[in-house]
Amino acid sequence: MPYYRAVVAEQNERIPRRPPPDFEESEAGMMEAISEDGFLDVALNDANQYGPHAMVMLLFVVATVTASALFLISIII
Repeated sequence: MPYYRAVVAEQNERIPRRPPPDFEESEAGMMEAISEDGFLDVALNDANQYGPHAMVMLLFVVATVTASALFLISIII
């Protein structure tokens, strides 16, 4: 028996959904599409369909910078 999610009417939702962001679909590959629209614009504003991929890349950059800073602080202290 397949699982079906119950469809909730918009007027019955307690927290209204926000409209989806406007973005342009790119025919290029992931890296080209991200560099075409700008890394931060894609990661933070979902400029094209690769927004989640760019956000994960941004997560790795921030985690690397944070880990490096903590490592340098631990060496100094």
